[in-house]
Amino acid sequence: MAGISCSLAPAAAEIRAVDASFVPQIEAVGGVFRSGGIAVDPIAFFASQGVNTVRLRVWNAPPAGFCDADDTLAMARRVHAAGMKLIVDFHYSDSWADPGQQTKPAAWANLSFPQLTIAVQSFTRSTVAALVAQGTPPDIVQIGNEITAGMLWNEGRVSAWNNGNWPNLETLLNAGAGGARLGAGVHPVRIMLHIDRGGDNPTTRQFFDRAVAFGVSFDMIGLSYYPWWHGSFASFEANIAVTAARYAKPVFVAETAYPWTLAWADNQQNFVGLPSQLLPGYPATPSGQAGFLEAIGGVMRSTPGGAGWCYWAPEYGAFPGLPSPWENLAMFDFLGAALSS
Repeated sequence: MAGISCSLAPAAAEIRAVDASFVPQIEAVGGVFRSGGIAVDPIAFFASQGVNTVRLRVWNAPPAGFCDADDTLAMARRVHAAGMKLIVDFHYSDSWADPGQQTKPAAWANLSFPQLTIAVQSFTRSTVAALVAQGTPPDIVQIGNEITAGMLWNEGRVSAWNNGNWPNLETLLNAGAGGARLGAGVHPVRIMLHIDRGGDNPTTRQFFDRAVAFGVSFDMIGLSYYPWWHGSFASFEANIAVTAARYAKPVFVAETAYPWTLAWADNQQNFVGLPSQLLPGYPATPSGQAGFLEAIGGVMRSTPGGAGWCYWAPEYGAFPGLPSPWENLAMFDFLGAALSS
């Protein structure tokens, strides 16, 4: 597909983002964030440290209410009040959506495919329109979360060996993109497609070649990069460069993180706990965590089309009443104090 590439427009200002979707849930159990011993509002604190964008996930009808549309509206007000931009990440599920699970919202479970398509467009449009109406329009709207294997299974499920459902996936993705643009009205919004293979160029190329071939409308490419799941730093760096050049679209690290310790503070099993999961040269220390993120930033700044990066769940530390498998990947220590990173 050599005809994909074309001249690349100048990159927008570097995005330095955090996905802070756990903040309301942490605050609900009484969790407190501190810097220099003083309690801080985490959203305002992120802005004070140079973060310029916050990513928020949207679930349709989560049982506990966190990350639903109303929760997102409230968080968006805090984000804009702190002077930051907003990325909205639609999971199109009542809970987590990722390469291993893309469960339809319960309310959509028995819809026909035409009805499902309408539901995707309507939900996306109404959520974005509500954000616009309250004066907090999103800058980027992500249609699906880590959709390497598609979304809204089984209708929108795809795989490396089967193109059969790509027409369905294209229809659903374009319904979401169309809904976002309708909801945004006169406000400019960029549509991002997000997969999980930051260090895997063959799969990245396969997915986005198909997205282009099937006519999916999108403006940005989002990739997750967690070294213990997605490969070496060299493979990540190469994939970023090749992907940006091939598709002539901004490439964004939509999720990344790195441990500041291999210890734990609760009984919840952590995702990272072994020295073998670390990258050479980046120890599990606050300075190693900072060095990793600086390296990510260096790759993005040196790549034509590199849009920036988003640290996933820097707030998701260990708090009483909310066990975390991410506590050693957060950017606050086990007592809620901001790390030097």
